[in-house]
Amino acid sequence: MVPGVLLPPVKRPSEEMQAAAEQGQVGQGGSYAQPTASRQSGVQSLTRAFELLESLATAGGEASLTELASASGLPASTIHRIMATLAERGYVHRRPSRRYLLGPSLIPLGETAGRMLGSWAHSALAVLAKQTGETANMAILDNDSVVYVAQAASGQGMRIFTEVGKRFLPHSTGVGKALLAQLGDDDVLALLDRTGTPSRTPNTITDPRAFIDELHATRERGYALDNAEQELGVCCIAAAVKGAPTMAAVSVSGPMSRLTDAVISDLAPAVLSAAERIAEAFANSAARVDPS
Repeated sequence: MVPGVLLPPVKRPSEEMQAAAEQGQVGQGGSYAQPTASRQSGVQSLTRAFELLESLATAGGEASLTELASASGLPASTIHRIMATLAERGYVHRRPSRRYLLGPSLIPLGETAGRMLGSWAHSALAVLAKQTGETANMAILDNDSVVYVAQAASGQGMRIFTEVGKRFLPHSTGVGKALLAQLGDDDVLALLDRTGTPSRTPNTITDPRAFIDELHATRERGYALDNAEQELGVCCIAAAVKGAPTMAAVSVSGPMSRLTDAVISDLAPAVLSAAERIAEAFANSAARVDPS
């Protein structure tokens, strides 16, 4: 500093200005520049890419260009361009028949997202396992399969264990019923047509129309039941986590010798309460990310 000369204070840019500068949105004199047409186009393309991936997932993981155009309302040329880019990254795969499938690059993303969902739910599952004395689980619907993403073990000597990451067809599980009960009947029948309804035990509901009736009873009851339909001697009570970022359900599982009809009626409110607490945790997490 030169003695006797007062220098004007340095005007430091705000965090917002710095961020805008990094993104090329600050013009001359420090004023904010409007997003360029190319930036707006990029955002639009990204939005359309996500919409097409979601359309593929809704269609069961596979669809033709015509089907995607019908679902999205986008021109076939636009869809072809976006899907070609996604295919380069492995997020979709194009069959020789020109039908598009969800690609393998989505798998690690889904697995990581599933673990995140499970971590958010773990405290509620631990409380549920302690309240009921039975193993508590959380599962999501991934394409046409039920995937277990979190578990809190029972303190009982004889307890039910389902490996996290294990996949099952939804029609024979309590969590599967809770998940499918959130869909319309036509969507459920389409899913069952894709997966089939193989018998896991003599109690498995294998008739699609009978399964639809079971889902109607599930909706009226408020929770789903697995009466030894996936594994003999094992019963499950499950409830949907409404408002979760992906379709999810929680459950408690135990031997039928302990989960009698009377005990199921006593434990069902705890399962429903756990589902509500997890839904609230998801909502609060989303609010922290997007305060608006």
